[in-house]
Amino acid sequence: MTAAREETARRFSWRWAAACLVLAGLSSWASPATTAPAEPPSRQQVQSAAERVRADPNLPGSKTEKTLRFKDQDKKPEDKKKDRDGLGWLKDLVTRISEGARLLVWALGALALAWLVVGIRRWVKVRAGGGRHRMAPLPSHIGSLDIRPESLPDDVGAEVASLWQRGQRRPALSLLYRGALSRLVHLHAVPIRNASTEGECVALSEGRLAPMSLEFFARLVAAWQLAAYGGRLPPTAGVLALCAEFDARLGAPAGPAKAAP
Repeated sequence: MTAAREETARRFSWRWAAACLVLAGLSSWASPATTAPAEPPSRQQVQSAAERVRADPNLPGSKTEKTLRFKDQDKKPEDKKKDRDGLGWLKDLVTRISEGARLLVWALGALALAWLVVGIRRWVKVRAGGGRHRMAPLPSHIGSLDIRPESLPDDVGAEVASLWQRGQRRPALSLLYRGALSRLVHLHAVPIRNASTEGECVALSEGRLAPMSLEFFARLVAAWQLAAYGGRLPPTAGVLALCAEFDARLGAPAGPAKAAP
């Protein structure tokens, strides 16, 4: 812009100087040799002189210059902002989506935290419940059978054999099964409960008894089930064998301390 203005001023100076020269020449040409005052040139004379100046090849002519400008340079900042905001709806959409995604992430984080808290509470409750379960009182009866140690004889096997030989077969088998359950609960800590069935008692004993003791208890349960549910009595030899192995397979109860002789 500065260079264009300087060029225009220079050309205007040339034209002004040329016009002055023309006017001076006309004045000297029109004025007589006498001392009479000079008359001003007419309008036609001025126009003719100006045409001769414009036709002079030695004087710079007029040129038309065009300046190329970028469209954005002529615009005001407000117009440029409007052009940039032509896709404002897209920017708003992206902004809303990002805000929604951020809210969704926070919501998922809150849900995960709540789920973690609930899981920890359940785990603590289960652990506490397991501790209470382990410390719960031992059952005194399995079904209708009394398994308290004080309700049983010290030598279960000998008492069962005596009852069997006296012909009291079902009471003998009942005492044998009661004594076995009492040993499992109080000596081997088998988690038998009041409503546990014969099959459940055998399954709960797995891992608590040695293999030979587990096999012995399974035979004892089979003899009891045969009489209780099958209406048949097991062979005498089998019952007496169970009586003889009872303490060896299931352990003898801790009796009261005896005074030294």
